[in-house]
Amino acid sequence: MDIGNQATFGGWWFALTLVNAGLAESKGRGRLIWWLLSLLLGPIATFLIVVMPRGTLPS
Repeated sequence: MDIGNQATFGGWWFALTLVNAGLAESKGRGRLIWWLLSLLLGPIATFLIVVMPRGTLPS
């Protein structure tokens, strides 16, 4: 993977963190906590936000 591809991947990953933060807020969860989790987990955090019932994960 060259530097251009890494920068593009990083940009998409960062955009996903912002989307996850907004999605978490719309589900009544803490935006900052889920933004930080998204930095580490990315698409897995998206799945958790969508699938898990409210109150089972950090709010």
